[in-house]
Amino acid sequence: MSVYLHCLSHTPLIGHVDPAPTVLAEVDATIAAARERIARFDPELVILFSPDHYNGFFYDIMPSFCIGMAAHAIGDFGTAAGALPVPQALAEDCARSVLAQGVDAAVSYRMQVDHGFAQPLEFLLGGIDRVPVIPVFINSVAVPLPGFQRARLLGEAIGRFARSLDKRVLLLGSGGLSHQPPVPELATANEHLADRLKGSGRDLPAEEREARTQRVIAAARAFVEDQHSLYPLNPEWDRQFMATLAEGRLAELDGLGNEELSALAGKSANEVKAWVAAFAALSAFGPYGAAHDYYRAIPEWIAGFGSVSAAPLR
Repeated sequence: MSVYLHCLSHTPLIGHVDPAPTVLAEVDATIAAARERIARFDPELVILFSPDHYNGFFYDIMPSFCIGMAAHAIGDFGTAAGALPVPQALAEDCARSVLAQGVDAAVSYRMQVDHGFAQPLEFLLGGIDRVPVIPVFINSVAVPLPGFQRARLLGEAIGRFARSLDKRVLLLGSGGLSHQPPVPELATANEHLADRLKGSGRDLPAEEREARTQRVIAAARAFVEDQHSLYPLNPEWDRQFMATLAEGRLAELDGLGNEELSALAGKSANEVKAWVAAFAALSAFGPYGAAHDYYRAIPEWIAGFGSVSAAPLR
């Protein structure tokens, strides 16, 4: 039994609107070093916590959490498309264990995932099909949202399940940090967009998906020119959040409400609950230490971009 954790911001804008070459080199070096450490760890199972961006989960049925029994990546923004190698029987055991521990999580035998899941698998493992993976969705955009406490309890339950396995388990958290790209909201959507958010957007026509991609790219370019064209990034909060996780003070976040978080760091900062769940899962193995942290506010990617590794103290 062994476990290793890595949390990494994702962004669909990599390769579309990039920062200066020196910044890009920093990020590339950070990811390459993490990939090398993970390769040395040689995981036998990945448990990946990530949000969705109205590509796989919609308001026809919107769970707070969902564990995938099978999953397929759609390949948005140039990320990899195809089936994830989900070990179905093990994923079913995970879902049963989580429910038995009193945490409600939906299950899906036809989970559709986007860049939030595909990107960390590509960057950190070399592809979406390299290691068996149990995908765990955490709703981070569609209100009402789960709070920090529920994300922590989900992570702890999954961590206790992972601890029972005789496997090298890699815990990945994908998303955040501070950011608020132009994600649609049901409350302000027109009739056509509301229909998309309620489920018809599951299989968008190619031209509509490309238009959506171009809107995000245009918003990023505008944000580079004017940091007030979107909700501003909050590096101070991002670094404080990373320190809270690194120091094992996860429960301190329980009292931070979703609206307060959105006001501090942007509405899409709710994606950090994937990091909280991953660290909570690690905490089930005992005290841990964090290392190899990296942070930079990158307006080209509309993101406070962070990366951190952690492992149990021996």
